[in-house]
Amino acid sequence: MAETATARLADPDVEARLVRLDRALDSLESSPGPTTRTATEAVALLTEVYGEALARVLDRADDQLAERLAEDELLGHLLVLHDIHPEPAERRAARAVERLRPAVRERGGDVEWAGVEGQVARVRLTKGGGGCGSGCGGGGDEVTDAVRAAVLAAAPELTAVEPLTETAPAFVPLTTLTHRSAP
Repeated sequence: MAETATARLADPDVEARLVRLDRALDSLESSPGPTTRTATEAVALLTEVYGEALARVLDRADDQLAERLAEDELLGHLLVLHDIHPEPAERRAARAVERLRPAVRERGGDVEWAGVEGQVARVRLTKGGGGCGSGCGGGGDEVTDAVRAAVLAAAPELTAVEPLTETAPAFVPLTTLTHRSAP
């Protein structure tokens, strides 16, 4: 018997299937009746079984393989869904903040991980200064939204992201501080 290779899905194809799955589940949940209850139960049971399968894979994986599995975007999300991700939520969220840091700095601001209190992530955001007031240089709301999205995507078990906002001091040239005007 000849073996046939199974085609793998590219990330965009996985995303498209996840969208279709969400729509199908929404449609299913909005349909009343015993068939809907049976189908919903079947989906829940199937999810439990594949979650257990993923947990068993992690049990048998060495640390290096577990890390590689968790780094895969799809597998990482599934490991979080089943509460079996090998890396703590705080570490995943901190890493997401560090990945955003260069882009935030390019906009004249900065972002720094400040920790977790309860289920709330805290990040220190510095908006760019430059003497033009709040709102220029740092991209304020856009940066805050991007940080919030990245942290919650990396660690959805966290319930919120609280930005601790600071404004960077405006640059004042030394010559303006030391130059005296003649009386």
